[in-house]
Amino acid sequence: METLIASSEFAASSEFAASSGLAASSEFGSEHTVEQVGEFDVIARSLVGRIQPVTTELGPGDDAAIVTSGDGRVVVSSDMLVEGRHFRMDWSSPRDIGRKAVAQNAADVVSMGARPTAFTVSLGCPPSTPVDVVDGISAGIWDAATDLGAGVVGGDLVQSPVIVVSVTVLGDLGGRPAVLRSGAKVGDRIAVAGLFGCSAAGLALLLDEAEGFPDLLASHRIPNPPYESAWAAAGSAHSMTDVSDGLIADLRHLAEASDVRFDIFSATVPTSPDVASASEVLDVDPLEWILSGGEDHGFAATFGPEVEIPSGWTVIGEVVGGSGVTVDGSLRESGGGWHSFSTTGTTAV
Repeated sequence: METLIASSEFAASSEFAASSGLAASSEFGSEHTVEQVGEFDVIARSLVGRIQPVTTELGPGDDAAIVTSGDGRVVVSSDMLVEGRHFRMDWSSPRDIGRKAVAQNAADVVSMGARPTAFTVSLGCPPSTPVDVVDGISAGIWDAATDLGAGVVGGDLVQSPVIVVSVTVLGDLGGRPAVLRSGAKVGDRIAVAGLFGCSAAGLALLLDEAEGFPDLLASHRIPNPPYESAWAAAGSAHSMTDVSDGLIADLRHLAEASDVRFDIFSATVPTSPDVASASEVLDVDPLEWILSGGEDHGFAATFGPEVEIPSGWTVIGEVVGGSGVTVDGSLRESGGGWHSFSTTGTTAV
């Protein structure tokens, strides 16, 4: 069994916190700010009582953490959330933000067939940030990591003008080959897991201050990737990706990497009935949300014609010779979706 060393300033549990002199002070309540409490007490608050999985050989509290990797290979991915760009504090609770940070990060390694084993988290925030906001973000991160059987093994806490959450995930392939974007073959069936258009619809509702549709709002605030479906596909899928930038945009990534064309049929893409209802309220075309909206964090994959499609997956098209993505027979030259340096809008879609 090999080990991986991860940089860390965090203590990983109450035991490490105590041994490192990071035991949380009881004199500071949740009404205090990060500046009043101080860096090390804020860190300690996030660690007391937390339990690490068996894959954590050494939690933070030293100069680095040590995480075991039975496979001998480690799948790694990083993501960042910036206040005002990817979330708003008046729309989401701190716990929601923490869970979202982990979900969008974990989905990247899961799409390659790996199981998350550990996360490192770096948090930037203004000195005036209430400490209960940091507590809430930490709680959401730990909740989501624990649900996946992973630990939070390190990170950093720094001052910044707005709240920034940066997460890195480590994943274990368990001896299996990684599922890459480049493996799609002519004749494959294209399938997806999850519901599409829900997060984009939720964002549109928030922007419009429309009432109702709590499930769509929740889809935007806290992604719920169908991890089990992705793992079920890992042994048979020729290619797979997390759908974070929009269905068409991410299918194009698969098609370009595999040097093929994807033909899909819009009526077959799974979505929620609420998406159509919300589109009527806001007088928009629901297909724009379904095909181009981002942050649903479902999965898209291709399977050979001889393979039984795993449970939780819906076939939406086929792989053919050529390039690009067609929808209902029309080539989509652009896929909409999320672009990090777009100047339209202030919150990720």
